[in-house]
This record gives sequence, C-alpha cells and structure tokens, in this order.
Amino acid sequence: MKAGANNPLALAAGLTAKTEQLCIGLEDGVADLYELVTPTTAELLRWWFLADICATRPFNFHAGQRQALLNSIVAHEVLGATDLVSLYQQAAPDALLEGGRLAEVAQSKHAHPKYCLKMATGTGKTWVMQALMIWSLLNRTAAQAEGIADPRFTRHFLIVAPGLIVYERLLDALCGKLKNGVRDFASSDVARYAELFIPEGERELVFGFVRGNVCEKRDIGVKATGNGLIAVTNWHALADVEDDVEPEVDAPGALPDPQRVIAEVLPLTPGKSAGNSLETLDRRYARGGILDYLADLPALMVFNDEAHHIHEVKKEGEASEVEWQKSLSRIAEKKGRGFVQVDFSATPYNDVGSGKNKRKQYFPHIVVDFDLKAAMRAGLVKSLVLDRRKEIGALPLEFKAERDADGNPTLAEGQRVMLRAGLQKLKKLEVDFALLDPARPPKMLVVCEDTTVSPLVTRFLLDEGLSDDEVMAIDSGRKAELGEKEWAPVRERLFDVDRHASPRVIVSVLMLREGFDVNNICVIVPLRSSQAQILLEQTLGRGLRLMWREEEFADSKRENRERINQGREPSSLIDILSIVEHPAFQSFYDELMREGLAGTTSEDSDSTSSAGDMLTVGLLPGFEEFDFAIPFILREAEERLEHRELDIAALPSFTAMSRAELSGMLGRGDTFVSQDLQSATLFGDYRVNGAVMQIGGYNDYLARCARRTLRPIGARLRPRVSR
Repeated sequence: MKAGANNPLALAAGLTAKTEQLCIGLEDGVADLYELVTPTTAELLRWWFLADICATRPFNFHAGQRQALLNSIVAHEVLGATDLVSLYQQAAPDALLEGGRLAEVAQSKHAHPKYCLKMATGTGKTWVMQALMIWSLLNRTAAQAEGIADPRFTRHFLIVAPGLIVYERLLDALCGKLKNGVRDFASSDVARYAELFIPEGERELVFGFVRGNVCEKRDIGVKATGNGLIAVTNWHALADVEDDVEPEVDAPGALPDPQRVIAEVLPLTPGKSAGNSLETLDRRYARGGILDYLADLPALMVFNDEAHHIHEVKKEGEASEVEWQKSLSRIAEKKGRGFVQVDFSATPYNDVGSGKNKRKQYFPHIVVDFDLKAAMRAGLVKSLVLDRRKEIGALPLEFKAERDADGNPTLAEGQRVMLRAGLQKLKKLEVDFALLDPARPPKMLVVCEDTTVSPLVTRFLLDEGLSDDEVMAIDSGRKAELGEKEWAPVRERLFDVDRHASPRVIVSVLMLREGFDVNNICVIVPLRSSQAQILLEQTLGRGLRLMWREEEFADSKRENRERINQGREPSSLIDILSIVEHPAFQSFYDELMREGLAGTTSEDSDSTSSAGDMLTVGLLPGFEEFDFAIPFILREAEERLEHRELDIAALPSFTAMSRAELSGMLGRGDTFVSQDLQSATLFGDYRVNGAVMQIGGYNDYLARCARRTLRPIGARLRPRVSR
C-alpha cells in the first residue's frame, strides 16, 4: 500500500519506503544505514545481512523478518522517534492530515516509542523478537562500557503472552524445552540458531545474560538477577483474572456475558464468591508488587506477543483498552522514552461496527506490514484450498450444534458431514504421505463452538472408528481439571504431535487458536459459529506452518502456487492446508481467490496421489552384491624426525678462517637492475641487503639463521614434478 491519505497502514508504507532507500547496498556492506547507526548495530546488520556471511549459513532471516528488523531499527535508532506523533511526522506526515488521525496518535498511551509489527502467522515473529532483544542488549552493554547513558537501549525486557500456550512456547524459545523438569538451554532458539542471531565474539555474553536473567511470572520481582532482566509472563499476571481464563473476542452485536458484566460492576461480590477468597486477594497483592517492581525500573522494553488482545470491542462497536494494557501504561508513566513497546500480531485490528458499517480498525502504530498474502506468495506458509461439496442443489451445511429446549447440544447433520469429509481427506493424506516419510504424519484440527460441543465431537470421532489415543481434546478448562502434574505430560504430548502417529485428530475450542506452533496440521474442520474475522484468521493460522521444508519439495510447492494463481487445481497436497466448507470463511476465501492465493479441490483429486509425482526411491533387493566402499582418510600419520643429540660444548673451535674473512664471504646482498621491455635499456640498479651478518638485532639474527638452515631442507623435501 502507498503512504497516502485514507490508508490505515500509511505509517508502515512510509517507513518501509524510507528504510528501503537507506538500505540500498545493505547486502554488499555499502548502504547509507551503516553510517547512521551505532558501531554495534552496524556489526549486527553486517552479521545478519551481508551476502558473503549469509552464504555460509544454512538458515537466514527471510524477506518479511528482514523488513521487520530494519523498519524497527530505522524508526527507533535512526529517526529517534520519542513518541508516535514524532514517528508519523518523519515517516508519514501526510497521514496526520486525515480526519482524526492526529488526535488518535497524540493520545497519552502513545507518548513513548511504540511499534507494531504486522507479520503473518508462521513467519517467525519469535525470531524477530529475540533479534531485537539482542540488538538492544548489545547496544546498551557497549554504551555502558564507554560510560555513555544512551536512553534508546536497555537491558531490561518484559515479554507478555496472551495465554498459557504462548507463555510456554516463549519459555521454550528462550530457555529450552523441559526435560525431566529442567529446561535444556541447548534446545533454545538462542543456542540452536546462535550462528544467525549473534556475532561469534558476543555469544558468551548473550548466553550468560539469557541464562541468568530470565524470570518466569512467579519470579518477577523476587528472583535475583544480574545487570538486566528478561521477565516472561502472560497477561493474567497484569490483570486480576485466573491463568486458565482465555481472552474472548466477541462477534459484533453479540450479547455480553452476564457474569462478566456482574464482575465489572461488582468486582468483589458477597458470599462464597472467589472474589473474596484468600487466593484471589493474595493474587491481587502479588500483582500490585509486580507492577510496582516493573514501574520502578529505569527503562524497559516490552514485547507483546499476539498484541491484538490489547483491545476489546464493546457493544457499541468501539474498541477500548483491556485491563492489562492499562497496567503497561502505568508501568510506562515515569520512563519517558526509556519505555519501548513492541507489539507483534498477525491481526492487529478490531472488528468494529456491524452490517454494512462493519470494518477493520487497524492499530495506528503498525510499522511493518508482512501479511498472509505476502507470506503465501513467498512460499513461507502453506497454500490454502477449500474443500467444497459438488452436488447440484445441495443444501447449505449447518455448522452450529442443535440444542433442545433445555439448551443441551447435539451435533447437527451438517457438522457430521464436515467431520466425515475432514476424516476422509486426512486418511488420504496419511496413505500418500507415508510413502514419502512415514515419520511425518498429517493431523486434523477440529475447532468447536464451545466446551459443551467438544465432547460430542470426540464421541462422534470414536464412533467413526478412531481409538481413544487417536483423538485428543484440549480446551481452556483442561488444565484445571487435571492439575499441574497431570497437565504437564498432556502439554508435552500436544506440542510433540508432529513426531508421533497419535493423536490423529485434535479437538479444541479456543485454547489452541494461538501459540499452537506445530507443522503437521493439514486439515481444519471449523465448527465454531462466530463470524468475527479475527477469529477466522487465527483459526487458519493453526495450520499454516510448513510441513515439508526440504529443498527437494521446493519445485512441487512452487508449481502448486503457480497452478492456484492460474485458477487451477494443485497437482499435489504437499504443504497444502485444506479447510472443509464453512460459510463463515466464504468472504475471506473469495478475497484470496481473486488474488490467486487460494484454490479448491474436486472429486478428481481422490484418484490422484496427494504427493503428486514425488517418489521415494529405495535400494533394490540384492544391492549388497554390487555394494562397494569408498576409502577416506581418518587422519594422516605424523612424520617424526629423530635427531642424534649434539653436544655443542664438545665441538672443536673453528680456526680455519677469521671473522673478517667469513664476513667477506657472505657478500653484500643481492643486486637488482631495471630493464625496459621495449628497448632493453638497463637503468636504476639497486641492492637488497639480505645477508645474515647485516642484521638489526639478536632476534633478527636468529630469524635469518633459521631461514638459511631450513631452506635447503625444504628444497630436498619438495616433491619433484617430471614434465
């Protein structure tokens, strides 16, 4: 998009244009940007983006991550924006002339450096987060070493996750995965991809900082850390709610939850309410302590993962801040530009209005726009296809559960048809993919409308022939039902589904709409009734991550994208995400199809392989008879020269010649003369003094003696080459 008027993403467009101008020649090391940043930032930019260095690594930042990093660095370090108004004035001044834009960005909640990175699900937002953290850490460390107080950088970080799933994933990325109750740092992103993130000379510093300063939510303000902090929490710790309560995004016009209304009016209800329990009061006291601790820090960089949760839509259709975003505003009050807020979201907008007035209200501080369409064109996520029924005159599927007079739900016939269609597609993928790699099984995700329907879906799948271990139901109340000890193995099994045949189907309500970062989801059956666009995009996001990343599949996937762009059916289902027909997705799909980014499959695909023309070629029977070994050198034998011991003192003195006579024999060096090649004229002779006796000191004497002694030995050892 252009940075002109009436563009809700004008800031991102203007900043990208300015950044691209400064980054001409970045990969060759000659860009203007190198002269405008600190030496530490310049070193990082060379390490991340120089073509010669990138060519030596098996992994690098892709175009979307590159733009996010560069736009953030230009906005914060080059433009030095102290608030959102200042950033607009330098990157997109015309956008401030739009109706209401200046008043919106001039609000007090934007009175500090604040950036939102719009990146599609599955395109590596966590890598960008960690790279920006390393950028600030190394710059602050370098400034402190020189006695400079640079307010743009800090060693104190707060990472806020929307819920338990994302919270655990962030801890995995920073500290490593849990093994027997202990996190293995070697499995963390910082350690595994250090070759990309950190220049070699800075790795020990970064490793030590991360290992010594990460604080889980229960340790914030309590755990002793070094000169810095990486606090990881979910938004519940900044608001007065339970950890297992997930934020809900209501469809416009939906009736508010009565319990939520009562809680807002009467936060402490009488009787046996949990609002008066000691646990609740203790939690509120602890929350106050965390906020006070963070507010007292001299500087803080906050990363909000899945930042679309910072607003909620009220009944009248306008967005307002949620409680935990108000807590961040309180933390920022005394810090000025020392408080930096970086928001990450694939969907940084709110659905406001209804009917013809329904629209997306984008966040005003979006500084980069790498959306789903760009990610699909680049092949960074799966391609999308919609599985539709082909029967002429078929009635629309009913995707909502039927309920009796008492409100008890039963699966509608349309839901049963959708589930059977998803299972049929899953079975076909399992058979075809097993021929390519039996250790990479595809999975199906079923998204239910509420927790009363998910048990019905599970029971239906079991009736269709699946076993208990092949169906896994996960919702926000599961942890509370199981307890922490029982929940831990369930969580580990959930995030390890890519490597195991079971479960084949995962049933969820809302808990897995974010942070469920697995690769093998290939079929999604959406049974949820909400029409909110943001929930539709989040549902798709669960299956977008690539499953077949190896180079040998690149041509097949590129062909699929080309065929879909031409309006043709893909030739294979390798890295294709199939969505079973759902009316709520129709407008979303229509938009993608108009741009050639989504396609459909037909009954003809039932008779073709999901793997296309990909074949796994094995060894023929009896190959041992023709097998042969290729010799290779394990190590070279070391040659050892044995010398007879020599007693220097026992040698007789040399008396045949005097020192003066010996000095005369050594000569006066080598004489060189210049000769013109055209006329053979000799001119300008000069002497090079290289004799042993013409030395400038004892060390020079020893060096020349050693060269004179070793040169004849080297000549004798040099192999002869016959011509």
